[in-house]
Amino acid sequence: MTVEKRLEELGIILPPPSESLGSYVPAIFVENVVYLSGVVPVRNKKVVTGKFGKDLNFENGKDIAELCALQLISNLKKVIGDLDKVKQIVKIEGFINSTAEFTEQSRVMNVVSDFVATIFNNNEKGKHSRTAIGVVSLPVGAAMEISAIVELY
Repeated sequence: MTVEKRLEELGIILPPPSESLGSYVPAIFVENVVYLSGVVPVRNKKVVTGKFGKDLNFENGKDIAELCALQLISNLKKVIGDLDKVKQIVKIEGFINSTAEFTEQSRVMNVVSDFVATIFNNNEKGKHSRTAIGVVSLPVGAAMEISAIVELY
């Protein structure tokens, strides 16, 4: 099954790709590897803001993690054209805007990891290495930011 068919089967519509907010490009290709710049969760064309442990907790932050994953996949599709060119999601890096007391960054990133694996039909190409880091602040107050390294066929 193609990734597009899988998205359709899951009832997922990708959001529009995000625009660069600074002096960087959305992606860099090195041979058959694409390095995706960080994306933040966007809902109704607005960045989702907040701090885990203060404004957000794991339960009400799950949808934010999925929004972030969808934005990443949308940006990936924009730069490669066809998601079936993905050989392997190599790594996803996650930065969670959180208080010092919030210690569930890995659980938030599990939502991203599981969602990406589901989109890629739970096969090997969706499994990846990962980083989950709590940070005191993110650009424009975003609740989280993720980036990725992806190998292409």
